[in-house]
Amino acid sequence: MIRHYRASDKKHLIKLLELNSPSCFHPSEKADFSQYLDNETEQYYVYLNEQEILGCGGINFGFDQGRTARFSWDMVHPSFQGKHIGSQLVNHRISHLKTNTAIEYVVVRTTQMAYKFYLKFGFKLENIEKNYWETGFDLYYLVLKIK
Repeated sequence: MIRHYRASDKKHLIKLLELNSPSCFHPSEKADFSQYLDNETEQYYVYLNEQEILGCGGINFGFDQGRTARFSWDMVHPSFQGKHIGSQLVNHRISHLKTNTAIEYVVVRTTQMAYKFYLKFGFKLENIEKNYWETGFDLYYLVLKIK
């Protein structure tokens, strides 16, 4: 089941980030993620299986005069990666964005560890910036045209 994020989910999501560090996130990103959850979520979703949060991911708006949305802070519990949870979260958000007549593009800013996952959905790699997030964590900037 996918539902909207609740403040009571925060401790579980911080744990998900910790479980994905340093394989996908630099440990220093924990403070940024906490700040995001407290102040910057616009539409953020969690994936639940029998009340356990196994994945999450968000959407932020207001880019490129409102024509572009950005996926934010996507992650899946390491023990459940490869079981289509991440795909369900991506498809859920893309379907939702397609109902918004103003949104033409979706952007993902990720790392070299995760960018190939988004290629499967039609995202195109547009730019790479070395050591953007932290040393050894490069920015991979991908774009998907939805309209």
